[in-house]
Amino acid sequence: MTELDAHLLIVDDDERIRTLLAKFLNRNGFLVSTARDAGHARRLLSGLDFDLIVMDVMMPGDTGVELTREIRQRAETPILLLTAKGETEDRIAGLEAGADDYLAKPFEPKELLLRINAILRRMPEAQGDAVMPKVLGLGRFSYDVERGELWEGDALVRLTATENQLMRIFASEQGEAISRVRLVEELGRDHGQAQERAIDVQITRLRRKIEDNPKQPRYLQTVRGAGYMLSPD
Repeated sequence: MTELDAHLLIVDDDERIRTLLAKFLNRNGFLVSTARDAGHARRLLSGLDFDLIVMDVMMPGDTGVELTREIRQRAETPILLLTAKGETEDRIAGLEAGADDYLAKPFEPKELLLRINAILRRMPEAQGDAVMPKVLGLGRFSYDVERGELWEGDALVRLTATENQLMRIFASEQGEAISRVRLVEELGRDHGQAQERAIDVQITRLRRKIEDNPKQPRYLQTVRGAGYMLSPD
């Protein structure tokens, strides 16, 4: 998939913002649908497949964080949350719920475009041809690098686009510690302590999916002063 054939869903209770974003993203080659609230979004999601969802956190009824958590129970569609400037707790809550990235309001449309393109490039099928093992053994789990799939026996475990990208980064240098700063760079994000904190949240969430005891990780380890390291079987 390329950015130019992606179908996006914009979820925001502000009609002006929905209209402006839809027009801007249409001009940049995307197919765009819009929803005014979580209920409207659910109806669209029940009948259509989207490549990425851009969703406001603060909406009447269910919030963007709540809808993100619900979507993650059944799908790995990338989600970018729009948060109020300075609301760090909303951003962390969104990442913990399963969002792939966030953008603080107010923002420049061009920055949103860059974030969207970066997320779409992280999708498993868009990855390059780096030499790495095809399947990683992680105890009762296995990760198929080429397919971007995590399995627990015969059961597929859903991963978000960001979680898949992290697994591929670690798979390419298994047994080697990778710093938070480098992970931020590999994910195509801006530098800063907030983004490094976001990496910690993503790692915590990923550990819940691949570790028997996430608080005492066997496979995705913390290397003091150096970062994180994947040590498969």
